[in-house]
Amino acid sequence: MRAAWCVGPSRWDGPPRFVALGDSLTEGVGDPVGDGWRGWAALLADGLTGTPASFTNLAVSGSQTRDVLERQLPAALELRPDLVSVVVGVNDTLRCTFDIQAVAARLDQVYAALTEQGAVLLTACLPDPGAMLGLPGALAHPLARRQRAVNTVVHALSDRYGALHLHACEGDWITDRALWSADRLHPGERGHRQLALRFHALLAEHGLATGPAPSPEPEFPAPTTSASLWWLATAGTGWVARRCTDLLPQLLTLAADELRHRARGTSARLDLRASAAVSAALAALSVAEQPDAA
Repeated sequence: MRAAWCVGPSRWDGPPRFVALGDSLTEGVGDPVGDGWRGWAALLADGLTGTPASFTNLAVSGSQTRDVLERQLPAALELRPDLVSVVVGVNDTLRCTFDIQAVAARLDQVYAALTEQGAVLLTACLPDPGAMLGLPGALAHPLARRQRAVNTVVHALSDRYGALHLHACEGDWITDRALWSADRLHPGERGHRQLALRFHALLAEHGLATGPAPSPEPEFPAPTTSASLWWLATAGTGWVARRCTDLLPQLLTLAADELRHRARGTSARLDLRASAAVSAALAALSVAEQPDAA
């Protein structure tokens, strides 16, 4: 077990260098400003101290843990951040190549590299996409197991590396449709502001956010229903399709397996199998840390 960093009210000597890593959630999809996206991380950056932080958003829509490890992490290390957020994993669950042991190993490397450089690490667990999209149970349950597996790994590794972790995988904010954009997978401006507020409160609790908390009230009018439907029918549908196309054949197989187990009353076996895979993934990381490991 690696030692956690220590926090205190004088952690920052000046405006901190804040770097955000992740996927479309951190890129800011759902919170449009001008021709681009803003998002929770940019909102949070403005309230870390009395003066705006030096903020770099490296998150890219569609990123998986492999992309964060191989592309975003090297750029982040060059910036030597004081504060870094790593929120990723949903896109991994939407691919046919999903492997919780690989996800765990990549996140372990990312967290280790950033904390060894001295950065304060922010993490979050997230709701499963099947529930957010309102998929039928046989399709939603396999995705839910995958997201629970990712969340369990994020919880365990956040504890290992002393991260400040936001439990965002459940709660009223998930069911409040006013906080979400038309695609049901990304927060709207109100939702991004709620995430920024919750991260700010977490940092303030540890003496790391001394600036004003982001306002919960939106700066821009909410998109009209027609505008939201148009976005969903064009860009939004394409976004989902690009991430789920290779998953669909496998997801149908998983759904059929789900229905068979349900008919036999053995659905618990699927949960046990998923839990065993997570335990094995975390155990493999512990073995790799042993100095005498082969």
